[in-house]
Amino acid sequence: MTTKEKIFNKLNSHKETAVSGEKLAEACGISRAAVWKAIQALREEGFNIEGSTNGGYIYRKNSDVVRSDVVKDFLVQKYPGLKKAVIKCFKTIDSTNTYAKKLLSENEKRALDKTVIIAEAQTAGRGRLGRTFCSPEKTGIYLSVIYVPSDRKIEPAKITAFSAVAVKRVIERFFDVDAKIKWINDIYVNDKKVVGILTEGFTNFETGIIEAAVIGIGINICTKKSQFSKEAQKVAGSITDKKDFGISRSQIAAEVAGEVLSIFNEKPQKVIREYQDSSFLKGKTVEVHPIIDDENGVYSATVIAINEEAELVVKLKNGSIKKLSSGEVTLHQE
Repeated sequence: MTTKEKIFNKLNSHKETAVSGEKLAEACGISRAAVWKAIQALREEGFNIEGSTNGGYIYRKNSDVVRSDVVKDFLVQKYPGLKKAVIKCFKTIDSTNTYAKKLLSENEKRALDKTVIIAEAQTAGRGRLGRTFCSPEKTGIYLSVIYVPSDRKIEPAKITAFSAVAVKRVIERFFDVDAKIKWINDIYVNDKKVVGILTEGFTNFETGIIEAAVIGIGINICTKKSQFSKEAQKVAGSITDKKDFGISRSQIAAEVAGEVLSIFNEKPQKVIREYQDSSFLKGKTVEVHPIIDDENGVYSATVIAINEEAELVVKLKNGSIKKLSSGEVTLHQE
């Protein structure tokens, strides 16, 4: 363990309380000068460490830094049943979902259950239907959760719907906003998309059974409009316009991961009802895209409801009813 890690661990065990440089030096077996050097290095990483009037150091929990040990600390505080969860953090990665699927291809699936991959930025973030997901550093949270149920029963539509409810809960817990869900995977605030969820299954080709799910979640916390592509600007937005929103992104990431992993143990009927109540599509006319990049298959329909299976129930112009378990719908103004 490095000197910097030792200092961080001592400060982390005394969050919001001053610890003198003398005590830190004694506990870590180093000089006061080495303590100061480690403190400076931690500050450069983004940790909010204040110097107190008596010469001590105070670590503030709202530090804007994403690190595995910090996220795990927040996770276990809120969700003690997830002590065995594995957290992997990256400053930059191509795609958290791509990395998660690589892990699943190289390791025993059950051993990866409750693994969470988090990135401060993605160079090749992916959305549904082959789209890219804007993932600039210091403005959002980008993570993937590996879920491997013991009974191997995976229903992608429900997993995405349940995850959307979980993320909505966390957003409303931390920010004074009213979040809404657009079937099946988007969360909107103030009529702008602030969260995208991409669920991908890992299938056993011999049995055809989906053995694991990778739940990719991208959250635009304070991404500026100029950081989105011109096309994305029509739809995308951020939860807040404040760069200093007073909450650690590590804490947000921890609670998103914890809520997602916990929600699958709740009563399905309760979660689906919450999902239904959060939808803003009922009664609206939408364009249905049943197949990727197949504009010939696009048709208009009116949304009637979301059923117990998380399917979107729509009414076509000829009066017939359809239940959609996959595909994409867009509002006319999109």
